Amino acid sequence: MAHYLLIGNLLSLGTVLCLAVSATVKNKKALIGWQVIGAVFCILSNIVLFAYPSAATTAVSLVRNILSYKNKLTKNITIFLTFLCIVLGLIFNNLGWVGLFPISAVASYTVFLYTTKNEQQMRYALILSMILWFIPDIYVKAYPAAVNDIGLALWTSFFAVKHLTSKAKSLKK
Repeated sequence: MAHYLLIGNLLSLGTVLCLAVSATVKNKKALIGWQVIGAVFCILSNIVLFAYPSAATTAVSLVRNILSYKNKLTKNITIFLTFLCIVLGLIFNNLGWVGLFPISAVASYTVFLYTTKNEQQMRYALILSMILWFIPDIYVKAYPAAVNDIGLALWTSFFAVKHLTSKAKSLKK
């Protein structure tokens, strides 16, 4: 295995671990905090794996997450970051149509992050985002990351269902 694949996949594992932890937390601020750390790993992984549209869009998501963490994500900033994500993703797209998936993942998650304050809805957005990241991860041969995208989508789904069942039980009391 080429060294860049090994390094890229190890960095990708850091991303996945941070996202996995983010799926288990009980409040939006902690969820976003873990995603900030994960974004740094993701940017580095994508640079190493030559996935430049993914690195560019993740850099935008890092800024978005930091602003959201600090409660400074406004409607105008959300619109600007969504536009910036799309433009940078297209400029740096060296993956053809596959490069459109990370752009879609980050742009849609940016809108979700602004429009919802509910951690359960954030879990749903994270599931969608992980599914969209799966295809470019396969394409750039980040196979552990691709497996982890699906695993994280399932892991997050588990916590989403768990949250719903615990909420339903508390309503019955």
